[in-house]
Amino acid sequence: MVKKLKRLRLRVNQIITHTQNDQRIAKIAKGINKHAALANQSPIVFFNASTRIKGMSLNAGFSLLTAWILRLQGVPVVQFVCDAGMSYCMLGSILNNPTDKPPCSVCVAQSKKMYKNLDSRWVNFKPSLQVIEATKNLTIDELSNFHFEEMPLGDLVLPSLRWVLRRYHLTDNEETRLLFQQYIISAESIARQFSDFVKEIKPQKVIVFNGMSFPEAVVRWVSIQKSIPVITHEVGLQPFSAYFSNDQATAYPIQIPDSFSLSETQNTKLDEYLDLRFKGKFSMAGVKFWPTMKELSPSFLERAKKFKQIVPVFTNVIFDTSQSHANVIFDHMFDWLDCVLEVIIKHPETLFVIRAHPDEARPGKASNENVASWAKSHRIESHDNVVFVDATEHFSSYELIQKSKFVLIYNSTIGMEATVLGIPVISGGRSRFTQIPIVFFPDSKKAFVEKVEEFLTSNEIVIPQEFITNVRRFLYTQLYKVSLPFGEFLEEDHVWDGYVKIKDFSWDHLLPEKSVVAQTLVNGILKDERFEIDQ
Repeated sequence: MVKKLKRLRLRVNQIITHTQNDQRIAKIAKGINKHAALANQSPIVFFNASTRIKGMSLNAGFSLLTAWILRLQGVPVVQFVCDAGMSYCMLGSILNNPTDKPPCSVCVAQSKKMYKNLDSRWVNFKPSLQVIEATKNLTIDELSNFHFEEMPLGDLVLPSLRWVLRRYHLTDNEETRLLFQQYIISAESIARQFSDFVKEIKPQKVIVFNGMSFPEAVVRWVSIQKSIPVITHEVGLQPFSAYFSNDQATAYPIQIPDSFSLSETQNTKLDEYLDLRFKGKFSMAGVKFWPTMKELSPSFLERAKKFKQIVPVFTNVIFDTSQSHANVIFDHMFDWLDCVLEVIIKHPETLFVIRAHPDEARPGKASNENVASWAKSHRIESHDNVVFVDATEHFSSYELIQKSKFVLIYNSTIGMEATVLGIPVISGGRSRFTQIPIVFFPDSKKAFVEKVEEFLTSNEIVIPQEFITNVRRFLYTQLYKVSLPFGEFLEEDHVWDGYVKIKDFSWDHLLPEKSVVAQTLVNGILKDERFEIDQ
């Protein structure tokens, strides 16, 4: 009975929240349509099909608000919208079982409410018999490398398949092959229809969610082939913030002028943020990763006394889309861990603490190929100089870092925080912050091992001063310059983590003269200026 009442209360809250959001969207859209006069110019196309079902996610909110802002500037906006346009999709595959059919009816209903007052082109599922035949009976490796009319369909949908199945290494079984084949068939259908669509309307630009997820990756690829500029967006580092890029947003290609240095006020602002982060008081995309943060236990501290030094090993989530950018030295994160294990075996005097990323155990997103399984299969506990910390253990990584000689990461952002704390970092994968000198980033496996060996045997390791300077410049830029704050327009919906609703505001608040975010988006999209604000 108690569970039924809770479900009923949640359902009532969901209905009230979504109805309120629909009404606010309709009110603002009405005001925009009344006051916006379209200029004689090519349209801008928006496509965002991978981030919401029957509510409004952060990225869906960013997309809708940006479309409204452009409409108020007289720019024709066309929404390319999925109308059951895929046999299987990322949204449907994560609800229950991967091969469950997508919930098209509720998704389409949500799209109709969101885009009711915007020009829309709906895409249906139109499979190619030629692609169906060509993908029959193919292995996972063959599907991964599948091309059709020069389009690398296998490669384009692979990151999404890994994300949905919560693993990097795909099992060559019937279920995975079916899902892979259907993603490819759906991708070709969308690519063909989008190609015809842009040929017809000749857009000046295309704006998509992150550009890595299927089907947005397909639309981005088609646009690039046709020399149409593409802008991608992702959640930023601050609450209700977005990151827009003319490249792939998931790679965070941030440009920091050599002349930029933090003022005293900016340094204070960054220190205040870092103080909260070191206490675990932060969230991203509406998700709080650290419900609590424990200090290092007395038993751990007693054990650590038996060793000469401590070296933490921070891993990442293997299926995350960032891994496509990270794998430049090692084939993948587990390849890196295998290499690290060889070093561990050679250095019994050092206590290595292998830390699984907390997101590996996030409810609803738990990894099916995780560091815990790797640790078990490699019998990590049989090594006296290794402590394995599971993703569910909320102990303070920052306290551990401060007691360490140096830190090993693959591409985790904790590498930046370690540098801020004055602890050297060696990175095994490319990350958003390796684009400038912040951590030691060897250019080969051999160089990586040599650098680790050097640090293990050195009496003292000196961090170049430019690392300290650069990490603060990068962190400030990432937090306060390129993370565009949409908090004046969005608020939590209190139904699902990461989902939002439109605030109750007047349409004219979206004008550039009233909103720095609107001004930044207009300048970035229409004038090719940087998507940056000054805070």
